[in-house]
Amino acid sequence: MLKIHPIKAFSDNYLWMFKQADSDKACVVDPGDAAPVLARLEQDALHLSAILLTHHHPDHIGGVSELLRHFDVPVYGPESAAIPAVTHTLHEGDSFVAADTGFKVLEIPGHTMDHIAYYAEPESGAPVLFCGDTLFAGGCGRVFEGTPEMMYHSLQKLAALKPETQVFCAHEYTLSNLAFAEAVTPDDEVLQARVKSEKEKREKDIPTVPSSIEVELLTNPFLRCSDQTVLAKFPEQEQPAQVFAALREWKDRF
Repeated sequence: MLKIHPIKAFSDNYLWMFKQADSDKACVVDPGDAAPVLARLEQDALHLSAILLTHHHPDHIGGVSELLRHFDVPVYGPESAAIPAVTHTLHEGDSFVAADTGFKVLEIPGHTMDHIAYYAEPESGAPVLFCGDTLFAGGCGRVFEGTPEMMYHSLQKLAALKPETQVFCAHEYTLSNLAFAEAVTPDDEVLQARVKSEKEKREKDIPTVPSSIEVELLTNPFLRCSDQTVLAKFPEQEQPAQVFAALREWKDRF
């Protein structure tokens, strides 16, 4: 069984470590800081076996060089001049095995042009998605390098995954994202129930992630650009991608 653990870093990052339950070999996703990763490996008597990167931002790759000083392991990531440490360059549809689990690569540009995600269907348990800064619990990443239309299509690709897919994003942004979602659909009872549940988690210092594709489809406005309740906010927009662009611009100012 695949075990996945969050490692907190900086003010709100989650670095994801995963391994088989009966193994002492672990992989890490987006290690922006090496220190907490090394501490967790030592604490649990684990050996690092691979590094997976979603995109080139410093808070996702900053710890790679230090980890490689301690462990000679493959580094999987997108084709990007900004990530010279990558040893296995990945593109849409590529597959590889990490922690005895087969992963499929999805290209999801928008936040950055090189952004990719990792999707797996373990032998037991729900499917798993490591999506970096593209899809967040209750929201989505800013569009820094791509276009809103590009980001919209990337999110649609993730939204098409199995509803039970567990979504492991890279930041604890959920409550602020849901505050925006409430501004978009203030009368949504399903959303209100989620806000209550997530607030209770944070009061106990429990991560609000992973989420699931099913939950995001019901409550994340950026995945609901075709829903009438969201469309009603933007009567001048005719296409879902245009609604997304308007939503993202609103969220940037929120």
